[in-house]
This record gives sequence, C-alpha cells and structure tokens, in this order.
Amino acid sequence: MIPFLLLAAVLLASVESLRVASVSMEPTLTAGDHVLVDRLTARWHSPGVGDLVVFRDPERHDLVVKRVVALEGQTVALEDAVLFVEGEARHEPQVDLSRIDSTYFGPVTVPPNAVFVLGDNRAESIDSRNYGSIRVDDLVGRVVLTF
Repeated sequence: MIPFLLLAAVLLASVESLRVASVSMEPTLTAGDHVLVDRLTARWHSPGVGDLVVFRDPERHDLVVKRVVALEGQTVALEDAVLFVEGEARHEPQVDLSRIDSTYFGPVTVPPNAVFVLGDNRAESIDSRNYGSIRVDDLVGRVVLTF
C-alpha cells in the first residue's frame, strides 16, 4: 500500500495545470484553455517535433506553450509563412496559412541541446523567431492533455 501511495504522490507532484493566456497557439489552443503539463517525463525524454512544450518566456518570464518544430542540428526557415526544416517544406495542418502574409525567417540552425519552437498562430506568436532556440534543460514540461 505504501509503494502505491508513494507512486501516486510522485505522479501528482509531476503534473501541473496551466491556463493558456494568449492566442499564439490558435486554433490548437485558445486563450482561456487549460493544459495539463507533465514535468517528470520532460526530464527523462527528449522532446520531439510536434510536441507542445511549456517553458518560461525568456523576455517576460511567464510560462508559455509552443510547438517544437525543429531539433538540435536541424536548419529551420519560414518562406512566405511555410515552414522548412532541412530544406523541406513541412505540412502543418494546425497552421492557417491564410492568416499569415509574407512571413520570412532564417534559415538558422538549432544549437546542441535545444529546440526551435513556434506558435501555431504565427502572426500573433512571440517564439523562437524572437528569442532564439530554447535549451532542453529550460523546458518545464510537455503538454499531455488539454481541457
């Protein structure tokens, strides 16, 4: 019984609810939505492309949610709002390209032990285009549930 209670306590301590404060992840997440953040496995498993991750905004220090679009060593760019990783266009069904006009960025290479993150609502997102790649060690956790 005690090992079960200990495991339950560890699991409860490793998750956190966070309220989404901005429209930067629309249409995936809207302002006011809540996400459940897994803090524990983020320390043991490297993030993957497509993961929604939480970290402290380097400029405002608020917790924010963004999508990982490139990993260490990969080259990332935006050409007329289309995401290119390693020179290949990425299909991103969650991004409404009709809301983005003439957006260009990069190319840049993601440094070691870092990820490049973008908001799904590229026109309204402050992300790695502004403050650079995010160190994996600075990730607070991974979104595991939205509600």
